[in-house]
Amino acid sequence: MDEDAQDKGLNPDGTIAREGALDRVPPPFAPVVDAARERVTAAYGDALHGLYLYGSIPRGTARPGRSDLDLMLVFHEPPTDADRAAARRIEAELDAAFAQIDGAGILLEGRAPLLADPNDGGFFVACLCTPLLGADLADELPAYRPTSLLARETNGDLHLFPERWRAAADRGADLRAVVRRAARKTVRSAFCLVMPRWGGWTSDLARSAEIVGRYHPEWAADLRRTAAAAADPVPDPDLLRMITDDLAPRVAEEYRRVHGAKAPR
Repeated sequence: MDEDAQDKGLNPDGTIAREGALDRVPPPFAPVVDAARERVTAAYGDALHGLYLYGSIPRGTARPGRSDLDLMLVFHEPPTDADRAAARRIEAELDAAFAQIDGAGILLEGRAPLLADPNDGGFFVACLCTPLLGADLADELPAYRPTSLLARETNGDLHLFPERWRAAADRGADLRAVVRRAARKTVRSAFCLVMPRWGGWTSDLARSAEIVGRYHPEWAADLRRTAAAAADPVPDPDLLRMITDDLAPRVAEEYRRVHGAKAPR
């Protein structure tokens, strides 16, 4: 089938469709999601405005033993240091309790900043997150289209990250985790660079690399390698160096030329 005839992640009116749903969660991950909901509810109670699931698990593409659990907590008020410490404990407990997941990550956000930043945090909630608990902020946010503005305000900050990834590796951080973060951010940013030209949305990193390769064939091989590392990260310093010193800076330079840099937050 012609790629352009395939699903581009859009609603019939051309807006970006929400990509996940609870009925897409693969059966092996259902107990993990239930446990996450229970632990978060017990830890935060009424302070929580909403709990969201995102990533491969609600998209239905998660692989037991390979995929991580991604959660976002939205609070009525700005999260505190105690809230963040509780989240780190829940991450560790879930990772230890369930062999299905390769790590757990919890984002903490306040409700007001997400609503005030509709082209970054708001888009993330409305299109990339699946509600698990509480009110859905998507009801208070606009519909989104694959525009240059959306590209700029979601991933127009790639130029800030290579130095952070290098510093994390130099500090002795888990190299596999650093490779995973760097690979995901770089491939997602490359996709958002061409998103308005392609005219759709996908979070599938392998597909993203293939789409970008049509517009930038000079990046195709490195993007395929990077997308593979995002799915199955390896503690490879040479791979990380390729991303931080070559691929990510090239993508970031073109990104700023085409869409401009993300507004400071």
